[in-house]
Amino acid sequence: MIVRFFIAAAAVAAVAVGMAPLASADGPYKNCTAAHKDGRYDIPKGDPDYWSGGDRDGDGIACES
Repeated sequence: MIVRFFIAAAAVAAVAVGMAPLASADGPYKNCTAAHKDGRYDIPKGDPDYWSGGDRDGDGIACES
């Protein structure tokens, strides 16, 4: 009975992990035009949406307005 519980719990956990979004080192946007369409401007370094490709001048702010 306890074994069935653990098997069911493992199955639920596996599904939950499979549904979680994957983090990307490149940020979620293909380019700043896509970020701007989503209303994102001036994305600071440390923000999950920041990526170095969007920071043209290297000041730590991507997709500046």
